Amino acid sequence: MFSRKIAIDLGTANSLVLVQKKGVVINEPSVVAVTPKDNRVLAVGLEAKQMIGRTPEAIKIYRPMRDGVIADYRVTQSMIKYFIDKVSGSFDFMKPELVISVPADISSAERRAVIEAALSVGARKAYIAKEPILSALGSGIPIDSCSGHMIVDIGGGTSEVAVISLGGIVTCASTRVGGDKMDEAIMAYVKDKYNLAIGVQTAEEAKKKIGIARPEKKEKFLDIRGRDMASGLPRDIKISSNEVREAIAEVLEEIARSIRNVLRDTPPELSADIMNKGIILAGGGSLLTDIDRFIAEKVKVPTFVSEEPLFSVIRGLGIVLDNLEVYKKSIVGRK
Repeated sequence: MFSRKIAIDLGTANSLVLVQKKGVVINEPSVVAVTPKDNRVLAVGLEAKQMIGRTPEAIKIYRPMRDGVIADYRVTQSMIKYFIDKVSGSFDFMKPELVISVPADISSAERRAVIEAALSVGARKAYIAKEPILSALGSGIPIDSCSGHMIVDIGGGTSEVAVISLGGIVTCASTRVGGDKMDEAIMAYVKDKYNLAIGVQTAEEAKKKIGIARPEKKEKFLDIRGRDMASGLPRDIKISSNEVREAIAEVLEEIARSIRNVLRDTPPELSADIMNKGIILAGGGSLLTDIDRFIAEKVKVPTFVSEEPLFSVIRGLGIVLDNLEVYKKSIVGRK
């Protein structure tokens, strides 16, 4: 039976959808393929992502979320409608209640845009909840305790750092860097060093397969193919894990700086709690090899990666769905 409560982790890179009592039912890229001439949506999610770099002029590929917020309202509407229709099936007459994750520093206008997009495509009610709180919930952190906990959620468009105590955010910072910036840095590095143009998907593959946060003696290698900038012809090169690390070094440093800044603004009592318990990493970016050791070295605080970090926010959303009436009074906002 179709549940009337749905949670959406509307991410810059990937979106996950959870249906109450069913769990995660959708995990797809936040990508939409559209024909600009008649504004027709051709594909959403994985099917649309596979079209990147391969489309004729008559088809445009959009990533409607940028830095964790709506960059293209109409395309985001289409994506949310696609998710709702896909999980509703033949029960589309039953308008669901939606809970959607948003960055901690989202503006009131951006907050309204998310809620209005959800309501415009058939949600009966729409609520939003801040990602750091959700990540903490999904990572098993007791957010209502009087003890301080630090969560670092490294997503596709943003990296959010927050200190949580007594069910709320005490200090936080949102840095507009994440997995996407790492991909862009790898593309720029390969272009500068090898005079080779590669696509986003190739850069992402290099990051996922051989990306590391700290230099290693025993390097890994990956064959990648791109377009030679001089001849215009295809060319293959072999890139090493240490080269990927060099390419993304500044992105990682910016994340570490953001963590240090939040720690400096944290009350001493909570700082002591964090030193004792350590920092918890969540989000897809925390899957980068040795990123926990890198951050621990940079900020001098023990650091741990959450179990299945890519699902931390959606697990938190699931907890909120199961206790919606309780969380409406605290961490959930609505229009």
